[in-house]
Amino acid sequence: MNSDNLVLNLDKKHIWHPYTNTDCHNPLFLIDTASGVELHLSNGQTLIDGMSSWWAVIHGYNHSDLNRAIKEQVDKVSHVMFGSLTHEPAIQLAQKLLQLTSTNKQPDFHRVFFSDSGSVSVEVAIKMAIQFWFAQGHKKKSKLLTIRNGYHGDTFGAMGVTDPDNSMHSMFRDVVAEHYFTELPLYGDNIQWDDAYIQPFKDKLSQHHESIAAVILEPLVQGAGGMKFYHSEYLRQLRLLCDQYNVLLIFDEIATGFGRTGSLFAYQGANTIPDILCLGKALTGGYMTLAATLANQKVVDGIHADNKDGQSGGVLMHGPTFMANPLACAVAYQSLKLLETNDWQNQVNRIQIQLIEELTPLSGSPHVEEVRVKGAIGVVEMKQPVDFNWIVPRFVELGVWIRPFGKLIYIMPPYVIKPEQLTKLTQAIHQVVSEMK
Repeated sequence: MNSDNLVLNLDKKHIWHPYTNTDCHNPLFLIDTASGVELHLSNGQTLIDGMSSWWAVIHGYNHSDLNRAIKEQVDKVSHVMFGSLTHEPAIQLAQKLLQLTSTNKQPDFHRVFFSDSGSVSVEVAIKMAIQFWFAQGHKKKSKLLTIRNGYHGDTFGAMGVTDPDNSMHSMFRDVVAEHYFTELPLYGDNIQWDDAYIQPFKDKLSQHHESIAAVILEPLVQGAGGMKFYHSEYLRQLRLLCDQYNVLLIFDEIATGFGRTGSLFAYQGANTIPDILCLGKALTGGYMTLAATLANQKVVDGIHADNKDGQSGGVLMHGPTFMANPLACAVAYQSLKLLETNDWQNQVNRIQIQLIEELTPLSGSPHVEEVRVKGAIGVVEMKQPVDFNWIVPRFVELGVWIRPFGKLIYIMPPYVIKPEQLTKLTQAIHQVVSEMK
């Protein structure tokens, strides 16, 4: 037995991988190094990465500028508690985030709360919304409203606003908090808007606004719930409804943030500003786990208010141990600077044009339901669920790293990918689709 197999057997013996059972029948590959958009396996094989490590590694792997940011910070302080202590990397990063989330030089948000992961960012947003209304004396406003097929994370608060019937978390529906759900809007970039599309949301808010603290959804693109794109007018109408019924609006931009959809943030592309914004994934360029929850002045002031029971308000009840980790903040700040210097708009636009050109012909396959492209996201929805244990190793044989789920073969490559590397990804998708029976 060679050394690679020995190491893989140790993994199978001791490690529980995400969304798998411990029998380890799922395909598993041992990575040695990575650079640019290439993953170098320990057996000497090189794969073109089409996943950006779950959509986070937007600048590619082993980037010299990001490496330098961490190396310089590690010699200063790698971690320190964020209670009553602060540090320059967190301050710089917060300033940069507030600058990037500004409209006509006016800030859309006023405070940044750092946390460990996207799921926790959503948890914090939910707490902010409920605590906001608690401080106003509206204790009944403790529910959230969202659309079906959404995905907001794997922790219990986030699972509560993930579809209880049509998601990987359906088994937990009796133990997570109960919230309100409405149907997914008609999706597709080219649909003609009709006011009837917003009616289900109108009905829910009209009936239940007295108990709803906030609406939460992924703007423009549903991620793990189906990689569906929907009309930006839906978000604009939703903002008006939230204002009408006195409900906060939360956008979960964990997946869509930092240029992925073609605008720096999806809410900016939709010209619709939420009250609370959740960010993560690409925030550090995929180097370290870090997330942020941004709140506008209304939310900040509301939480700070004394509530009608005379209890003191203002203390946001959350505080992760590794909140605002200096290493993560330092590399995140450098990642945001890279976005600007790398001209992310042209990078993403180039990827979108190429994905449309090279994936659209798959629409003619008898196995394909639909092809969708938005920004640096390419989706081939099959008519039947793919055979995961066959398709992932087959992609590896073809020299690419693509990890489908359900009926979806999708890619969200690093922005620095070269045209010929992207073509290798799309050609591999064509190949596996042609081999399906």
